[in-house]
Amino acid sequence: MKEFELKYGCNPNQKPSKIYMKDGSELPIEVLNGRPGYINFLDAFNSYQLVKELKEALGIVACASFKHVSPTSAAIGLPLSDKLKKACFVDDIEGLDDSPVACAYARARGTDRMCSFGDWVAFSDTVDALTATMIKREVSDGIIAPDYTPEALEILKAKRKGTYNVVKIDPNYVPNPIETKQVYGITFEQGRNNFAINPELLTNIVTKNKTLPESAIQDLVIALITLKYTQSNSVAYAYQGQAIGVGAGQQSRIHCTRLAGSKADTWFLRQHEKVLNLDFLPTIKRPDRDNAIDGYINQNEEDVCADGVWQKYFATRPEPFTREEQKAYLATITGVSLGSDAFFPFADNIQRARASGVSYVAEPGGSIRDDLVIAECDKLDMVMAFTGMRLFHH
Repeated sequence: MKEFELKYGCNPNQKPSKIYMKDGSELPIEVLNGRPGYINFLDAFNSYQLVKELKEALGIVACASFKHVSPTSAAIGLPLSDKLKKACFVDDIEGLDDSPVACAYARARGTDRMCSFGDWVAFSDTVDALTATMIKREVSDGIIAPDYTPEALEILKAKRKGTYNVVKIDPNYVPNPIETKQVYGITFEQGRNNFAINPELLTNIVTKNKTLPESAIQDLVIALITLKYTQSNSVAYAYQGQAIGVGAGQQSRIHCTRLAGSKADTWFLRQHEKVLNLDFLPTIKRPDRDNAIDGYINQNEEDVCADGVWQKYFATRPEPFTREEQKAYLATITGVSLGSDAFFPFADNIQRARASGVSYVAEPGGSIRDDLVIAECDKLDMVMAFTGMRLFHH
């Protein structure tokens, strides 16, 4: 297949639309089911690069959940604790621990369930039937992977009344080292960002505390590779094998740090006993349940504990989850890793990161205020590595 016609571009009025290889060669993909759109393919190709690099860097199967050309999360296939299984709503999946692919998906899809609603998912390895069964029950637009087992493919083809987008990509495909795109009829050309992110990148530790455990190295690699495919400015928090908070596309770096930190906080709070023990109606749909949990934690659009409201979601009225309780719980969290796609210009980013349990930081360095940022890390006994490499993505 040398080209694939799309229904339309980013918006319905943008026609005609297609994808093709500029040199006239075959596309490195097969569309096994459905008809992916323009944005679907942007998500597919960005997300696959992310998981491919994660697998290469850490040697563990990886999954990413993407929405609007930025990841909601990325994760590697480590087993989940019982508490995390319950928080990700996969505690009913038999045999989960035996499938690293399914574990990676459970983590990536379960991290930010609000943002991953209607996502595109990517895998570094062959998708098995168990993973396909998990995907089938979630609201999702499509999937890309190097291969699928026959049973997995049949399960996915049946999703969304047979219209679910399933794309197979050649894992040996190597893109041209020079890439181009057009904006306003003007062609931009640059070398591809082939910079390799791996544990060796984290050896330049600039803080007094230089103890960087293997688990933190792994999480920092996850955060940095996630950022490589996140719309800039961007910051990512990672913990125990997954990105738990991604702040994308903000003009101010502190806003990236706050946004990603608030998502990380929500991820931790979802594992609090009050949340895990919410007594949902047996008839509630998964998206409605996710919205109710977000409302319960963040106390936003509606008070889900209020009389006349809680009855829509719960069999018994929940006790409010107070700000004081949340603050006390989050204060017990440590060991979180944080990556930034460019240097921190002010120490306020470090202060905000600490409020979400960050102990380890990786950023390029190069600010005229690097000394103030390092000093703040030293004050808080945090470990920070300078990577020397900016990771802007637009």
